[in-house]
Amino acid sequence: MVKGVIFDMDGILVDSEPFWQLAEMEVFPQYGVPITLEDTLKTQGLRIDHVVQFWFSRHPWDNASAKEVEQRILDAMVAVIRDKGQPMPGVVSTLDTLHQAGIPMAVATSSPHILMEATLEKLAIGHYFQATCSAEHLPLGKPHPQVYLNAIDALNLEATQCLAVEDSFNGLLAAKAARMHTLAIPDAEHRADPRYVIADRQYLSLEEFSLEHWL
Repeated sequence: MVKGVIFDMDGILVDSEPFWQLAEMEVFPQYGVPITLEDTLKTQGLRIDHVVQFWFSRHPWDNASAKEVEQRILDAMVAVIRDKGQPMPGVVSTLDTLHQAGIPMAVATSSPHILMEATLEKLAIGHYFQATCSAEHLPLGKPHPQVYLNAIDALNLEATQCLAVEDSFNGLLAAKAARMHTLAIPDAEHRADPRYVIADRQYLSLEEFSLEHWL
């Protein structure tokens, strides 16, 4: 029986994956990285410093530090979230359903705190969550499970009592490593990816969410 639900943020609560893609395609070419839209899918779900490391290892640059590149991408993301951020389909109704059922909720994201705060404020959903956890200052982000373990502890529950809601395979690996129940909602590009079979359930969107599936 699920007694707590922990949500990934990007691609689950907010339709931010296109914003990440645009920010990366705007910033990385300025440092000589020939990145395409398809290329951005290779790092989906990774923490921003790991994304920058991924591309630096393949196309090293010498005109800026990794931290400077991370900050430029992050600045672009915060601005666009505050301007255009919208909840994913079914988010508000799902949060309402869980809240009315008395089921505690948390956010567990690889994104930095400033982006998480901007997102929750823009969508006006911060009041639903008993805990908000970012992997920003952890030694490793997803697919390492630590951010999920932190959220589980913050809800004062056991991992096997918690459901993780994820869109990326890296996030799904993190939740599985934490020994959680898992719901995958991959984007259109990944719905046919056979690796998502490891999820307990797969939806097209949170509009399909039903408590009866998990109780």
